[in-house]
Amino acid sequence: MNTEEGEYLVGAYLKLIRECDFVDYNVRIPGGGLQGLNELDVVGIHFGSKTAYLCEVTTHIAGLKYGTNEQTVKRIAKKHANQKKYAAIHLKQFRPVFMFWSPYVPIGYLTSHLEHIEGLDLVINHDYTQKVKELQEKAHHEKHDTGNPVFRILQILGALRN
Repeated sequence: MNTEEGEYLVGAYLKLIRECDFVDYNVRIPGGGLQGLNELDVVGIHFGSKTAYLCEVTTHIAGLKYGTNEQTVKRIAKKHANQKKYAAIHLKQFRPVFMFWSPYVPIGYLTSHLEHIEGLDLVINHDYTQKVKELQEKAHHEKHDTGNPVFRILQILGALRN
């Protein structure tokens, strides 16, 4: 499965802002079968703090929506359950941080119901914007290629001259 731009953005944040030692994309539970179909969009590992960031990334710029509002909340809750299962099996030695990233989630039913998913840190709307701004600021000062294509685009945009 190809890594999407929103996933690269989250990976850049984990690597360059949270200073993760390891970032991987589209991580699947080993062993294949139906379990292997459940992917984790982005996983970041910070060895010093023994923290594992497990991130679901949905970059719907017209607004988060998987069918009805109820279907959307159920889908995100199911993905969060998969995050927890993966962490319990494969990342026992780490403190897991479960995150859901989306640039635009309509305020109302979705935001209020997503906030009730226990243990899921929401990086949505304003919080998403703030984290992207942190990356933009870092990109303005960092000149070396980090290997992350989205961060490189931010560097190029930051280097533009009038």
